[in-house]
Amino acid sequence: MGIWPDAKESSLKRRPLTIITALAILYAAVAILSFSIGRYPVGPWDLIRILLSRVFPITPDWTPQAESVVFSIRLPRIIASSLIGAGLSLSGLIFQIIFRNPMVSPDVLGTSTGAGFGAALALLWALPSYTMPTAAFIMGIAAVLLVWLIASRVPSNQVLGLILGGIMISSLFQSGTSFIKLVADPEDELPAITYFLMGSLSGAGMDEVKILLPPSIIAIIPMILLSWRMNLLSLPEEEALSLGVSTKLIRGIAIASATLLTASSVAVAGVIGWVGLVIPHITRMAVGSDARRTIPASLLLGAAFLTAVDTLSRSVTYSEIPIGILTSFIGAPFFLYLIVKEGRRNEA
Repeated sequence: MGIWPDAKESSLKRRPLTIITALAILYAAVAILSFSIGRYPVGPWDLIRILLSRVFPITPDWTPQAESVVFSIRLPRIIASSLIGAGLSLSGLIFQIIFRNPMVSPDVLGTSTGAGFGAALALLWALPSYTMPTAAFIMGIAAVLLVWLIASRVPSNQVLGLILGGIMISSLFQSGTSFIKLVADPEDELPAITYFLMGSLSGAGMDEVKILLPPSIIAIIPMILLSWRMNLLSLPEEEALSLGVSTKLIRGIAIASATLLTASSVAVAGVIGWVGLVIPHITRMAVGSDARRTIPASLLLGAAFLTAVDTLSRSVTYSEIPIGILTSFIGAPFFLYLIVKEGRRNEA
């Protein structure tokens, strides 16, 4: 089966519900730890009471600064990192299922490069800050629509058309972003563009959460409901139709969902790599290739991973490290380890 993990090779795959439960506990632990860690530490007991104070009548014996840090800074940031991590992980998993290739990442159809171009354009034109996520989101969607238009011209092999269209459109938008960097003001605009494209959640607040929440709900719920049908994408079109399932329709819904998740993530946090490539691979190793298991597992593990990395990015040094740099430092060596391990297992 190549790089795809064999379900018989791990006893963990016999207990998928246990693993998914463990991932949920892991995410909860990471979120609590993220609340507590920072330049203004908040103890776990104080944290629980501060959070519950918005629901139950608890007499506050904590400082106003602690409450402000929890609700105004860390809560929106943790929600944003969770949604982005879950979204990128799920979108990567979706594309890997569609293209039957575990090496595919969420930017295969040009969503990330299109969104990055839109954000760079907004920064170049000095548009109001609230318009930048909108510009990034629109250009990310536009990139995928262009790819879909190209693929429609290759009716004999739509998957191949999507791959070739994605390569071409990604190249065009990447060139456009490079041109914007070339003509941008090196004192003001260029640093802002470069920092955004590195990926960061330093400015994430409730406004950013409001941008992320609708597309996340619109995309994630259909994928959970259609998870069992996603397994049929590996079948030939005629065989799937004999089972009463249109793979073209499922593929279209899946691509639309993955595009929404990726575009909204880039619009808020910039380009964050490796999450959508490494996390789906780990979840398949843990629970097998059944989409009914890998979808919830990838959502939980992706959310936990990016929340942990974001906590690290704001805690390691005095000045915050762009989160995209950390995901590359962590993701690339780990993925290389997975490839080498798989190669040795195939040789054995």
